[in-house]
Amino acid sequence: MISRRKFIQQSLTVSAGAALMGHRSVNKEWRSAPGFITFDLHAHPGQFYRKGMSGFAGDAGIKRTVNEMNEGGLSGAFFSTVVDTLVTKETATGVHPVRKFEKGEAWKEYKRQIEELKYLCKELPVHQATTLAELTNPSRTKVAAYFACEGGDFLESESQLDEVYADGVRCIQLVHYAPSPLGDLQTSEPQHNGLSELGKAVVRKMNRLGMVIDVAHASYKTVLDVAAITNQPLILSHSILKLSEDRPNAIRAVTNEHAKIIKSTRGVIGAWPSGFNSSFDDYIDNIMHLINVLGVDYVGLGTDMDCNNKSVLNSYLQLPKWMKALKDKGLIDEEVKKIAGGNAVRVLERVLK
Repeated sequence: MISRRKFIQQSLTVSAGAALMGHRSVNKEWRSAPGFITFDLHAHPGQFYRKGMSGFAGDAGIKRTVNEMNEGGLSGAFFSTVVDTLVTKETATGVHPVRKFEKGEAWKEYKRQIEELKYLCKELPVHQATTLAELTNPSRTKVAAYFACEGGDFLESESQLDEVYADGVRCIQLVHYAPSPLGDLQTSEPQHNGLSELGKAVVRKMNRLGMVIDVAHASYKTVLDVAAITNQPLILSHSILKLSEDRPNAIRAVTNEHAKIIKSTRGVIGAWPSGFNSSFDDYIDNIMHLINVLGVDYVGLGTDMDCNNKSVLNSYLQLPKWMKALKDKGLIDEEVKKIAGGNAVRVLERVLK
């Protein structure tokens, strides 16, 4: 006779196995589509960038998320560092800067976090990618990790971008939460009236090198200035269209006009599943709102995975459910394919050298 505890454990194991088999069968349908790619425009697996800092939850979280990326069928993602973690603090009202960077501090922290990313790629089932072919290769067996930086705070000169590019970084989000030398952000009072002179030089250099420019967190004026200079499509990696101002994270949502600037560059907005959305179903409705305003060719996925506040999509194992929900809204397979990763592939094909 087995104990009650052992019986419950065995039952849970059987249930979990059945659920996993069901997940795999649903996911197989999507994976079998020719050229089907799923891409996350913004992710922080296990908050890897905090490793070595107080509050880091440990390597288990990184491993779990990377495994779920592969199991859930994610083809690739921008794995993003967050340098201004050193000078910001999360409070009940959001993330706020508490001090300025010391000279050279941001660059040193950028290099440390990049080394953590490189280590992650050696130790876990991910592949550091710098070209489109590494994402679209049908024989690829591991998620393609494209190095990205959330905030260009570490740049004091556009010449540093040569080393950043050599490090394998292929995307920089110009601003984050700390006041930036590159331009103004959504959550602070303007300092530069949009994009700074250094910011303009950085945009031009990123175009020449073949790096994706991310304008998430940037003010409307900053985005306007970037769009006026760039000769490549922009991404706004994780946001959503404004609704009522009393929604959580409403300050990070964008107006229709703001969103249409991204469309004007033939770019993509990553639909953000933060607590701005009241539920998973509300998130799907908000994606459809984005599609109605911009068109299906300009919407993608931007989870902000493992750094999101009250996320309604908190595991890559939910990807099949997410895609099915979009299809249930009336989108055809080809349209779901574009949102899941096809639009991101179009941008990468244009930008990456």
